Amino acid sequence: MTATLRLLLILPTAVISAISLTALAPACAGTVYKWTDSNGVVHYTDRAPPQAGQEAAAVERIRYAAEPKPLARMALDTGDGQYRAIARNLIHGHIEVELRYRENRNIDSRPPLPTRHVLPGLAQATVAELFPADRSQAGRFTLDLNAVPGRPDAQPEDYQYDLPVRGPFQLGQGFGGAFSHTDDQSRYAIDIGVAEGTPILAARAGRVMQVESDFDRSGLDREKFADRANHIRIEHADGTMAVYAHLQPDGTLVRPGQTVRAGQHIGYSGNTGFSTGPHLHFAVQVNRGMRLESIPFRMRSDAGPLPLTD
Repeated sequence: MTATLRLLLILPTAVISAISLTALAPACAGTVYKWTDSNGVVHYTDRAPPQAGQEAAAVERIRYAAEPKPLARMALDTGDGQYRAIARNLIHGHIEVELRYRENRNIDSRPPLPTRHVLPGLAQATVAELFPADRSQAGRFTLDLNAVPGRPDAQPEDYQYDLPVRGPFQLGQGFGGAFSHTDDQSRYAIDIGVAEGTPILAARAGRVMQVESDFDRSGLDREKFADRANHIRIEHADGTMAVYAHLQPDGTLVRPGQTVRAGQHIGYSGNTGFSTGPHLHFAVQVNRGMRLESIPFRMRSDAGPLPLTD
């Protein structure tokens, strides 16, 4: 009975953070659609209405500040004198999560923390079971759950990617570009200069993991704009992921979970996020164990192989 009473003094709290295209910021853009149907009823939705509902009035797009889309969520389930930390993958592709203590007083776990777990798209799993190390003493804990897209066991194939734009283009920054291709996630990225609204094509077949299309601004303040680029992330069969970034507002034509073929029209180029002008930022990334890294790749156009080194 004493142990049971003291278990009630265990005060768990959960904190979740994530690593996605870049470091997450406190807020991002979102859109609400206001429209009136043929019966005169006004609707507010987070998706554009079907054409059939637009007879009476035009659709008004209302921008608002919103929190970034997380990669995962954590829940704590209690029972049998212990807690189960359950992680849920919120995207349509593999992620790796790491669970660790932020604070720990008299708590033990199976497996010991920190621990990592790989979750397929939209899956959930128990990452750890937590319980008092000494049941005669009170305890408390705070947990951090970090998440990174992709599988850590990816084995990149030697694949020649198709040019992901249709129409005239100019290669800007290449591998190791000094302006912004200096971190692990972008070191082997390329910038393809194109007019805004240029069709963007899938450079390789895969499944859409993430789509962001609500940002509508750009600038050279890295802290403010680095994570505000509209983008599509596609996972390939070998575990690599392609990132198509700086797309125009509402400039995506695919949805999370959709399978795409090489050459399929997936969006439109733009000038959103940390950007000096309209272009497509393209990178192939892998998860190197809770760490996103870009990797070298080959690409071809109709004229032949492209030189990608800056």
